[in-house]
Amino acid sequence: MLALLDFANEWVKTGGIVVLAAIIFAETGLLIGFFLPGDSLLFFAGFLASAAAVEQFGEPYLPGLWIVLLVVSIAAVVGDQVGYAIGNRFGPRVFDRPKSRLFDPANVRRSEAFFERHGSKTIVLARFVPIVRTFVPTVAGASNMHYRTFFTYNVLGGLLWVCTFVTLGYFLGEVPIVKDNIEIAAIIIVLVSVIPVGIEFLKHRRARASKELPLP
Repeated sequence: MLALLDFANEWVKTGGIVVLAAIIFAETGLLIGFFLPGDSLLFFAGFLASAAAVEQFGEPYLPGLWIVLLVVSIAAVVGDQVGYAIGNRFGPRVFDRPKSRLFDPANVRRSEAFFERHGSKTIVLARFVPIVRTFVPTVAGASNMHYRTFFTYNVLGGLLWVCTFVTLGYFLGEVPIVKDNIEIAAIIIVLVSVIPVGIEFLKHRRARASKELPLP
């Protein structure tokens, strides 16, 4: 995880806001982008947009906070729209592929279960769940979810996701212990953020398992 995050961070340092937006778009809009560290990268992007990053690295790698929020939010929303369009255009057969390094049917089943459990709210909640957020828009499109409903939740989820992690990185990056361990802090923030969703998912699995138990 740290190696992948290091690699992504170096790309952002080199390519700036354009590369950051491209990575976020790829993770949310392309089925092969599930491995990209979106949450951690957003946190790090917030730090790179802060004065603390200039003090640490000697130069600004990203523009101001508001520009980062605007550009990356657009990339996240457009990414999900593309994922929805792919699912809506090709239907369930878009997932009819054998398992490979870039595609695992188990990820699709996990996303479908998440969608079944939470309904339309999945579009918002999935933003905070790695891997699931990559496949949920396509599942929504393949399921013929009403476009206006999807678009509304997509914009809401994209804004919440981006603003949460970018602003956390921006403000927490000012704290000395966080600034000196920014990559570890990013991973901790991500783990904490998915705990509530993880608990809810486990509750659902246990409830379903109890219903499937045979009567004595």
